[in-house]
Formats: sequence, structure tokens, C-alpha cells
Amino acid sequence: MIRRRLRVTGIVQGVGFRPFTHRLAHALQLSGWVRNDASGVTIEVQGDAPALDAFAARLRTDAPSSAQIDTLEVEPCERLGDGAGFQILDSEAGGTQRATIGPDLCICPACLAELFDPANRRYRYAFINCTDCGPRYTIAARLPYDRANTSMARFAQCPACLAEYRAPGDRRFHAEPNACPSCGPRLGFFRAADDGKALPVSPTVDPVAEALAHLRRGDVVAIKGLGGFHLACDARNASAVEKLRTRKNREEKPLAVMVANLASLSEFAAFGATEAAALNDVARPIVLLPKRGDTDARLPGVAPGLGWLGAMLPYTPLQYLLFHEAAGRPSGTDWLAEPQPLTLVMTSANPHGEPLITDDDEALERLRGIADAWLLHDREILIRCDDSVVRPLAGQATPQFLRRARGYTPRAIPLAAAASRHDVLALGGFFKNTLCLTRGDQAFLSQHIGDLDRVANCRALEAAVDHLTGLLQVKPEALAHDLHPDFFSTRLALQLAERWQVPALGVQHHHAHIAAVLAEHKRDAPVLGLALDGVGFGTDGQPWGGELLRVDGAQFERLGHLRPLPMLGGDRAAREPWRMGAAALALLGRQDEITTRFAKEPGAAAVAQMLRGHAPTTTSMGRWFDAAAGLLGIQPRMSFEGQAAMRLEGLAQAVGPLRLAAPLHRIDTVAGRMQLDLSPALAELSEMADVKQAAALFHAALIYALADWVGAAAESQGIRTVVCAGGCFLNAILALGLRSALQHRGLTMLEAQAAPPGDGGLALGQAWVARRMIEQPGAWKNPGF
Repeated sequence: MIRRRLRVTGIVQGVGFRPFTHRLAHALQLSGWVRNDASGVTIEVQGDAPALDAFAARLRTDAPSSAQIDTLEVEPCERLGDGAGFQILDSEAGGTQRATIGPDLCICPACLAELFDPANRRYRYAFINCTDCGPRYTIAARLPYDRANTSMARFAQCPACLAEYRAPGDRRFHAEPNACPSCGPRLGFFRAADDGKALPVSPTVDPVAEALAHLRRGDVVAIKGLGGFHLACDARNASAVEKLRTRKNREEKPLAVMVANLASLSEFAAFGATEAAALNDVARPIVLLPKRGDTDARLPGVAPGLGWLGAMLPYTPLQYLLFHEAAGRPSGTDWLAEPQPLTLVMTSANPHGEPLITDDDEALERLRGIADAWLLHDREILIRCDDSVVRPLAGQATPQFLRRARGYTPRAIPLAAAASRHDVLALGGFFKNTLCLTRGDQAFLSQHIGDLDRVANCRALEAAVDHLTGLLQVKPEALAHDLHPDFFSTRLALQLAERWQVPALGVQHHHAHIAAVLAEHKRDAPVLGLALDGVGFGTDGQPWGGELLRVDGAQFERLGHLRPLPMLGGDRAAREPWRMGAAALALLGRQDEITTRFAKEPGAAAVAQMLRGHAPTTTSMGRWFDAAAGLLGIQPRMSFEGQAAMRLEGLAQAVGPLRLAAPLHRIDTVAGRMQLDLSPALAELSEMADVKQAAALFHAALIYALADWVGAAAESQGIRTVVCAGGCFLNAILALGLRSALQHRGLTMLEAQAAPPGDGGLALGQAWVARRMIEQPGAWKNPGF
């Protein structure tokens, strides 16, 4: 008989790992103990060598599905007598923090069965959970993940719940959010009075039934969830959707819908096995799916003018209860296999552009005039976390992230084992802000914070810094930030660097985009980087956005860029694609057509005149998309970022891929760099009457041109790996088409998978570059210019 100590790190707290260990030890007739600590989980087991070997092997192979083992260290230790049973000990405080906590998980099948079983004591209880499901990250104040360190601490377990919690054979054994109707959180319902103030409804009224009644009559209901509030309405009711849009000041930006199951979704969207798997994933993200032909008629105003519908399935017991109520409260779960007519808009409950609301009092006050009613509960949300948004892509093992948040945060992104171990905090950019904190060979990307154009979002970024550094107990050795001096994230990085007396390292925007992909793919060798986005601050102080780079760790060289487009009005030009269409005409030497083509625009004559002189320019790929949309009259003005490009993609998707008769681009050498000129493509489409065909032509011409451009650089540089990143790669036609075109040329294309390709993943790349700056202090002072 021998004894061994095992140290396990990764996501092993809050996922039923200790109960699993307890069951495994008993099955193998081993004695000892297990406990949470600062590193993760420590186990001591005693028995014969074959059983101990089997124990260590099965820790990896049989662990709970939500667990993630990063390291498993085994060492001998002193034998203690003959052993007597196996225990779960209290967590050990102190030590260097290496533990992590898992993301929130959707309700599991076992809990669903109990939720709809009238004989079960948790029948229709909105907070049912077990070690396999329920809240984690959003209720955790600190580690280790014990009930006392969560927002469940105020709810003392009743004798029945406590018995489950202490019974090794129960699936609620040490389930920290464990509760029931007798001892756990409760629902409450509030209705807006004539003056807009929220009035509580009698506690004898069923809150779920009341909420459904309001939804059915066309009201907007604020519903408290895991990481914040949703604003919900009947997605089939055009006036309800319009009411929500008007009150939230969300003119045309697409809204997501929630349906009970896949069978209910099939009338609105087309999906296969890959999309179904994404919808049913325990993270329950919003999944972008191709619309059916009559979807806009069935769901009027939900996603107007776009080719895709954002859809998700329920993930909390409360959400399932709304569909259960609408179905007439059937017993069992068979009804979940049948189509259900209830279809809900579920959009983040926040005044336009501000952080997600998490507090009850804040919701009752700030959503006055937006919500007609509130469905609340008294379990506190400690960490705001919006819904994640993904899009499955053919040939990619995992869906592409548009937004990485609930269900994924704070799951670490593994870094190369040989990478720098310097701990760095990166604060991202301006749009779609996230932050990233590295700890050893892991990178922790925060939940989506949002655009830093509002004070509340800036405060949310500061709070996220405090929470993540505190939760992981990391004091960064350096701060990383964008080169733009006026971003709040840049100023915050400089302030924190001064406070902590550590360096603040600026990382060029597009270098960071490419580096984010290198980080997750664990690549360190030199690569070609194709960065395509809306805008990023260049090292020359100009707005970049269509860049061909050679990236080698902390260094990069700008090999080429798109031909600069005139951009009058700065941000206004980015919001009004007709202006970029006018700029394209000027580039083509056709200024005289501006006033006639854009006759409905009051400023057309003035723009035409200014374009005859010197105008600021940009190399942004996003503005080339806008120019194409502007020339085609698709979206003269945008109500949200990227709208014109999204509509252009939707039109092209309806046509399918086109084969070009001849190339519609030029590659010139300007100031020693390869300049890609797409103006021939714009000239061609400007004469086309069929906007769908023109949109398809633009995409085909763009893919051919980019492949030609990158292929030429690959030959001259002797590099066969191309990293593609930036917000434009959220365009599925571009991403899939370019991947195929580069493969045809014998080139390997790396894409973002663990983080969004746009600014939501920027902080990951900043952290990766900054770590190499620390190790190569002489290299980053001259970034190749």
C-alpha cells in the first residue's frame, strides 16, 4: 500500500470535480481526501499501485464534461496507517492563486426532468441546478469556489438541501448554488404604473404566468438572467418589436430571438448538424443562421434587410418556464421535442450603448419608459456577462466568435508552453472592448465590455480590471494598450502602469490583430499577416485598415496596404456610405457624377467640391466595403456599425459565388510597398443595375485580389503561412472564399477561433506582443519603419 499526492489545475472548481473524485476513489477502494485550494484541487490517495495508476488515468478520461484539466502532477507522499475512507475536506486558504473558475452552464437534462415533474420538490423552481449546470462565474466574488464566496452565501440551505449537499452519491454533492423553493432565491414581478414607476404585483400571483400574459399582449418585459437583464417581447408581434426598438433607440440593428427547441426554429432559419451543435452547446450562445425566404414576414422587424437571424435556445430554468407556461404546463419533457409557437426577442437590457444592467433597483429605475414589466429574482449578479454570439463556418472545427462572453468567460485560452511567463494586462481598443490578463501559459479574455464612448462603459472596464486581477490574484508586470493616444483604454493603461510602477507598452492595432491569432494557435515563427478592418491607428498617425504585414514576434513590417481612399468627415464618412461612394467616384476621376448619383443627399455638391482638393485618406478595408454599398445605393446611412457591409454580404449570399472573367484589381509598388487597388472592381459594379449580382461581383473580385496580393508577398518573403484577422473576417463569404483561394496557392491560412477576429480579440494580441517586448527590449523600439 502506498500514498500519492496529486495536484490538478485548470477548471476544476465549481464543476463537480471533488464529488467525481470522491466517487472514483470509492470505486477503486482508495482512501484519502480531496480539497479546493489556491492552485485548483489537491488530492491524497492511498492504496495499491495499480489502483493508484488507474485513479490518475481516470481523473483525465472520466472527469466531468465541464471540467478542464490543464496540469496533473503526481508525487509520492508518506503513507498514513492503513487508510480509512475518502473525504472531501474544507478548502485551504492562502498560497499563490492558480485556480480558475468555469463559465456559467445551461440547465442539464437531469434538472430539466425534475423541473417539469409535478411530483418533484423542485417542480417549476426557477433556480434548480446541480454540479453539472447553473451559474458559476457570474455569482463568484472570489476563489476558491465555495458557497461562502458566492452570492448564494445569504441563502442558508434547508435540511433537505443540506442533506443532498453532504451526500457523496447525490449529484448535488457540493453543488455550491444548491437551493429549493423552501430556502433559495425567489421570483418577483413588477408592473409599470401610469407614471412609469414599477409597482410590485401581489406575491400570490405567479410571476412566470404574469410575465407571459404581458408578453402575449405586446408588452416589453425586463427579465433578470444569469449575467444581466434581457428585454423581451413577442417576436411575431410587429408592433411589440417596433415598440422595443423605439424605446431602446435601436433603429435597425438586428435583434436575437429565443425559441424552445430546434423544431421551433426550423420555420425561421436553415441549419445542419454543425449549427445544431452550436445551438445546443452548454454555453448556449446566440448563433447566426441563414434566414428562410419568409422569415422577415414571420418575424417582422427582428433582423430587417439582413441574410441571417441570431437565435438561441433557453439556458436558465426561468427561460424554460416561460415556454412551459406557454405550452400549458405539460408534465415531463416530451413537449420539448415538439415545435412551440412562442418566439421571444431577447436583447440586452441596457439603455442604448451602455453596460448591461445587473441590479434590481437599477433595472427598475433605468428601464422606466422602456419596460412595461419586470420579472426579477433576489439572487445577486456579481459579474455582468452578456450573451455570446457565434457563427459556424464550413471547414472550421469551432464556430467563429462575434462576441465572447457568457458560457465561455473566464475559460482560459492556452498559450504556448515555451512562451514568455511574464504576466501582462492588456486593455484592448475602443470598439467592442475586452481586456486580457495572462498568467503563466494561460490568457484570460474578459467578457464583452462594449464601446468606450460612454462613461458607464469606461467605468465597467475599470471594474473588470479590478475583478479579473483580484479573482486570479495577478499583479501584472506590464500594461499593453493601443497606440491611439485618445482611447480611454490607453489612458487607463498609462494610469495603472504609473500606479503599479510597471511599463506601459503600446502595440499597433493591426499587429495586435495578427498576434491574437498567433497566440491561440501557439505560433512564434514569422508569418504574413492580412489585417482587414474598419480603422486602426497606424505608426504614421494615419488611419489604417487594409494591411499586409510581416510579423515576427515583437516586430512587424508593413509590406503593403490598400490604395488610400479619400475620407471626408472622419467618423461621419464611416456612418454614411454614400460619402465613400462619392470618394470612389473621385478616385475613378468621375467627380462630375457625384451630384447626379447622390442627388438625394443635401451635402453631395459640397462633398464633390471638396473631393477636387486635398482630402484625408484611409487604407481601411471597411471603407472599401462602404464605398461599394454607397455606389449601389444599398445603405446611404448606417444606424449601426458594419450595417452596409452586412447588407452587401447578404445580397451576395443570395446569388452565390461568381467566377470572374478577368481580374478587377491592380498591384502597384508605392514608396517601396505593395499597394492593392480595388478601384477597377468599383468601376465595374458602379455600372451594374442588379445590386445582388453587383454585390456578388465585389466579393468575388475582392477574394481574387487579396489572394493575388498575398500570394505575391508570400513568394517575395518566402513565407507560406498567412494569418487573417480583423473585423472584416466576420464576413463569411470573404473568410471562406479567401481560405479556399489561399489553399489553392499552397498557402496555409490561420484564423481566429478562440476569440473574435475583430476588436473583441484585440487585447489577446496586445498581451502576446507585450510579453515579447519584455523579453526583446531592443526589438520593439523600431517596429520596422
